[in-house]
Amino acid sequence: MTAKNDLLLRVLAGEDTPRPPVWLMRQAGRILPEYRAIRSRLSGFKELVETPELACEVTLQPVDLLGVDAAILFSDILVVPEAMGLPYQLVEKVGPRFEETIGSRADLDRLHAVEPEEHLRYVMDAMRMTRSALDGRVPLIGFAGAPWTIFCYMVEGGGSKEWSKARRMLRAEPALAEDLLDRITEATIVYLNAQVAAGAQVLQLFDSWAGALDAALFERYSMPRLRRICEEVKGAPLIVFAKGAGWQLNRLASLPCAALGVDWHTPVSEARQRAPKHVLQGNMDPSVLYGTEAEVREATQRMLSDFGHGGHVANLGHGVYPDINPDRVRAFIDEVKRSGS
Repeated sequence: MTAKNDLLLRVLAGEDTPRPPVWLMRQAGRILPEYRAIRSRLSGFKELVETPELACEVTLQPVDLLGVDAAILFSDILVVPEAMGLPYQLVEKVGPRFEETIGSRADLDRLHAVEPEEHLRYVMDAMRMTRSALDGRVPLIGFAGAPWTIFCYMVEGGGSKEWSKARRMLRAEPALAEDLLDRITEATIVYLNAQVAAGAQVLQLFDSWAGALDAALFERYSMPRLRRICEEVKGAPLIVFAKGAGWQLNRLASLPCAALGVDWHTPVSEARQRAPKHVLQGNMDPSVLYGTEAEVREATQRMLSDFGHGGHVANLGHGVYPDINPDRVRAFIDEVKRSGS
């Protein structure tokens, strides 16, 4: 079934459209009171992720309540390490925590290959359910974390400002690091292909911690795995978003993906210069949405003007913050839609 609103699919295919499609990273979540109402009834975040009916419901909420041009499945990038044998918990107001981490060959050997319909059946069921419930209204986006970002969590055991343990492994134990990164890459390829089979029409690869790597480490450890994913995942256009790595866009532009995400630190003119042939996604600073409606609309107009006509997916430069007023989000979305009238 093709999407009735196929703006995102058309832009990612390189077609000209009357306006950019618009969606937001983290659009299904805490900005919506309807989401918070569901979340309040549950034991925790993971119960929502692992209950397909509820994951489907909150995935649809932004389509119904905000009017975005795409739905992104409600899930988490850390389902992949858990499926590999490294369980995690999401601690309220703290973030993700792994009781066990990867620090040795013995730790690595305890991991196993991922079978999506076995280890991630709840994601596959949620994807199928959501694709059916959307009934072609807008495209459905699936996603995964990039190998380096998943590696960071598996080595550190949680969030970090510096990712020093992860970067130490790259330099002190490169063979171990390469092995872990390759296993994550293989799991990610299998997982994303399974999402396409289950109904995903677009995919996004989140490399949230790409900015922690210098040029040499990025070239050695990140680029080959990103390239392999782009080459081996089939059936849906892929967006690669490497946060904090705008200065690497010229390298990222060599990837055979449909689009590159741009964070708000990277001027649009520089992004266009470094990746002239790619569709670009982004890149408004999420904090703009704390401003007045007039300020949100003005900033949105500036962003659209900077990107120019064509080759643009309107989005924020990272995920929407949980305490943003939904009306400001609606103003952002409405202003993008008005640009095509």
